Amino acid sequence: MTFEEVRRLLRLMNVEMDQEYAFGLFQEADMSNSGTLEGEEFVYFYQALTKRTEVHEMFEQFSDDGQKLTLLEFVDFLREEQKERERATDLALELIDRYEPSESGKLRHVLSLDGFLSYLCSKDGDIFNPACLPIYQDMTQPLTHYFISSSHNTYLVGDQLCGQSSVEGYIRALKRGCRCVEVDVWDGPNGEPIVYHGHTLTSRILFKDVVATVKQYAFQASEYPLILSLENHCTWEQQLTMVRHLTEILDDQLLSSTLDGLLPTQLPSPEQLKGKILVKGKKLGTLEDDLEDEEEVTEPQLERQQGSELPLGSPSEPVTLELSHLNKDKKKKSRSVLCPALSALVVYLKSVSFRSFTHSKENYHFYEISSFSETKAKSLVKEAGNEFVQHNAWQLSRVYPSGLRTDSSNYNPQELWNVGCQMVAMNMQTAGLEMDICDGLFRQNSGCGYVLKPDFLRDIQSSFNPEKPLSPFKAQTLLVQVISGQQLPKVNNTKERSIVDPLVRVEIYGIRPDTTCQETNYVENNGETAVLGKEVVGV
Repeated sequence: MTFEEVRRLLRLMNVEMDQEYAFGLFQEADMSNSGTLEGEEFVYFYQALTKRTEVHEMFEQFSDDGQKLTLLEFVDFLREEQKERERATDLALELIDRYEPSESGKLRHVLSLDGFLSYLCSKDGDIFNPACLPIYQDMTQPLTHYFISSSHNTYLVGDQLCGQSSVEGYIRALKRGCRCVEVDVWDGPNGEPIVYHGHTLTSRILFKDVVATVKQYAFQASEYPLILSLENHCTWEQQLTMVRHLTEILDDQLLSSTLDGLLPTQLPSPEQLKGKILVKGKKLGTLEDDLEDEEEVTEPQLERQQGSELPLGSPSEPVTLELSHLNKDKKKKSRSVLCPALSALVVYLKSVSFRSFTHSKENYHFYEISSFSETKAKSLVKEAGNEFVQHNAWQLSRVYPSGLRTDSSNYNPQELWNVGCQMVAMNMQTAGLEMDICDGLFRQNSGCGYVLKPDFLRDIQSSFNPEKPLSPFKAQTLLVQVISGQQLPKVNNTKERSIVDPLVRVEIYGIRPDTTCQETNYVENNGETAVLGKEVVGV
């Protein structure tokens, strides 16, 4: 490689170096004085290019001879810099064996600079607390006590107006640990229900293909229960087809009755529901009615039902579900026919309309769940934050993005988690800050999609209000020492001369007084080895 080719390579690697400095490195590496770099010369050049002086300084700070870290020296580093207070010696031995490239170094229990760099850039050098990576939380509490990773319009891989519907949306969501997926079902041709965003130009997929995909991927990333949020717009006949696909394809994974056949007093736990798929949707009557009906079924009746496609009724005897709601002081009624067989598949997650927190407390059961648009939910947070917290301590809530978000953008989920909303549904196909926050919360607990809420969000007598927080604790400051960054991505990969001016921004999300942001100064024209001057960022 000639010097001009090297300069071009540097730009592709996101480095715009001083020409004189770059030429000095080139000449130093050109040991054959040929005017080009070949073989080992290029290796030497690359090592000089990627040398991280700031890391060398830290290495030498703990190394007595500047060449290696002895076992005791490495233990000191782990304790002082990495805050590894417990079993530091055993950890040091494990890391040396894992990252020291020299076999003799491993035998002598020492860590070279190369091994030290390998460790810092590995998962073991991650700032994330390793104790929070496996399942570490209590998974035996009722479902209402957990934040649940939830998806909105899961079938979409694009926008909500004319985007593509695909089973790939379900695959992606389930692989990232999502535990509540949405299925909008409408009448389709040839008697087969279809899934798409109704009254739009989004493409259609078969309901049975969605169910088959769910069957295949439901428990690959997490063994804890998966919730199918059904938005049913089908006629009676195609609802029966839905029931057939759900029961035949999902088989024993589908939860179709209470766990022990008895009336529960609270929702079961993720632990009790392992490997189960729950249907959320409209339901005729109550869970109590279902259990009473089961007790009253005689042997002849049971035989007739087993030979019939309709375990609870028939098309000639339509059952009408009446839903009443207030709209501008006028009471309106909407009537929709719900198939009893589909209703029977809804056990612990009966969808009900929200009117007020008082109405819910006086009229609803713990197994009934209300859905809120982001606009309505945010309004309730501001108007009745404490009531919302208490409500979510005993009943599940699902929040979904505004219908005005036609581009499938997202809202900040933290605002709804602050009042304990369990299912804060996200457009998972849309990357951005909001999905980063969501991924951040659910990265813990083995990414299983369930995160235990703090105790003050699980107490039905809680006095917590995120809009007026009163805390007995003193405010704390987080100090982050930023050393450097390396091999940062280009802003625009299509432009060879596009070089970043990197900085580090530290952000905290929580209730309003806790939400803050600070950032370091930026480094001009360097994405390869940006030394940020060991700035301390306080938030």
